[in-house]
Amino acid sequence: MGESKRRKETLGEQYGKEERFVSWLPLTKKQADDAYKLTTRGAWIGIGLLTGTWVIIRFIGPAFGWWNVN
Repeated sequence: MGESKRRKETLGEQYGKEERFVSWLPLTKKQADDAYKLTTRGAWIGIGLLTGTWVIIRFIGPAFGWWNVN
């Protein structure tokens, strides 16, 4: 008997289903990985927006006389 058949007999109904990330949380490993990628991308977008806002307020604004920064 091959390893695949042995595993199929051992797992029964669970054979071929994705493994959960945490047993009590209905979230598969693929879904957890996708959520991680999404939050990482969102964090980088936030860092970029924060940096852009800082550049505008610190350098561009005073050059046009929008804010008086001493």
